Amino acid sequence: MSSSLAEPGIPLAVLCVVMVLLAALVYRISAIGEVWTVPSAAVRGFLQLAAVSLILAAALAHLWSSLLVLLVMFGAAAFTSIRRSEAGRSGLWLILPLGVGVGVVMPLCLLTGVVPIQGIAIVPVGGIILGGTMTATSLSARRALDAVTDRHGEVEAALSLGLLERDSRLEVVRPTASDALLPGLDQTRTVGLVTLPGAFVGVLLASGSAIQAGAVQILVLTGLLLAQTLAVTLTVDLVSRGRVHRS
Repeated sequence: MSSSLAEPGIPLAVLCVVMVLLAALVYRISAIGEVWTVPSAAVRGFLQLAAVSLILAAALAHLWSSLLVLLVMFGAAAFTSIRRSEAGRSGLWLILPLGVGVGVVMPLCLLTGVVPIQGIAIVPVGGIILGGTMTATSLSARRALDAVTDRHGEVEAALSLGLLERDSRLEVVRPTASDALLPGLDQTRTVGLVTLPGAFVGVLLASGSAIQAGAVQILVLTGLLLAQTLAVTLTVDLVSRGRVHRS
């Protein structure tokens, strides 16, 4: 039995066009936005995926080019976290949590031999770990900085009681860490019950082995838990120390 899914061809193109047009029609009828919102997003997505597919097809053939792709992905993730934090230049410190999260998990996977030192394995696994770590870092930074701003009075009160500046901020910032980690924890707790994540589906379609798909997915989920925990902990500490701040 063939396990191929969404092979390039006329049926796929027609289906995608029909779904985009239907979405545009809903926009028009309901007046929830510009009618070209969905079509323009779809065209942009198509062009980006086409470019990325061509680049990856060439890059994954060599280890050095695969690492270069991962480096570019890291740069994009860092830029996104910095922008989402709204911390200005101080947001550059968020490169550290991102780097530590990915820098601990990926070497562990490679040194144990669980992930082969090949571009075809490093880029997908590294990309998933990086993406999850980016989300946790961005969310953690925003929540922590919001807490420092909204609960400034409590920080001042703690300072008046003799607490150090870092400890005073930490009192209001620490609870935000659990919020930033919640999506990753929920994803792990509900895997297989609520959703079948991308790594599981991808391996299942490629190999047809549910056992192997499950093994890859648990590797990704546990790696994400470690990377996100490290990143969020460091982000909270950076905000508490005033390294990451808002004007």
